[in-house]
Amino acid sequence: MRAAIINSRPSSYLSCASLARELDVSESTVRDWVEKGLLPRPIKRGGSVRWSWADVQATMSSVAPVPPRITDDPYMAGAVNAAKAS
Repeated sequence: MRAAIINSRPSSYLSCASLARELDVSESTVRDWVEKGLLPRPIKRGGSVRWSWADVQATMSSVAPVPPRITDDPYMAGAVNAAKAS
């Protein structure tokens, strides 16, 4: 039982593919999020590129969620359009 818990934890340093799997996104999304500052830059050692899982968690928890726009809700978008028409 203990081995299952230990093996379910991600590695301390993850490759792009492993990080993408952990975050349930594509590798290109990982790279895009790095460029947008939503994820930390990876650590490069020799020929390896790795992300610190602790840094990823800290960055992800510090990024404020984007509030939904009123027009994302069809009901609210209709109300806005109705208000503009009157």
